[in-house]
Amino acid sequence: MDDSGNLDDEARAELLCYLVVAQRVALARTGSWLRTDHVVESLDIWLRGNGARASWRDRLRLGALSEMVALDFAGLPWAADSDSPAQLFTDGWRMDYRSPIVRAIYAACEARLKPG
Repeated sequence: MDDSGNLDDEARAELLCYLVVAQRVALARTGSWLRTDHVVESLDIWLRGNGARASWRDRLRLGALSEMVALDFAGLPWAADSDSPAQLFTDGWRMDYRSPIVRAIYAACEARLKPG
């Protein structure tokens, strides 16, 4: 199995942003974070949709980090109801980067991924 990935820093931040929003949707709708199999499925959906590959290390790191970053947004009003987080996606479950909320989550993801 080839373990190489082709994610650059921007793609990692985009993937993490996607996973963070998916975590918020799951929490709002079910009261629980994404199960491991749903994290894997979300990773695969984003990677296929973007023609990307991620190493198992990136997958593991981003999956775990997504819950921590999602927790940072817990106190915000949009995160409380079950419909608001889902509205951060456009058709085909792509992130709506026109949304100020998505841009804020993306910026938080970029900051978390910076070394140091």
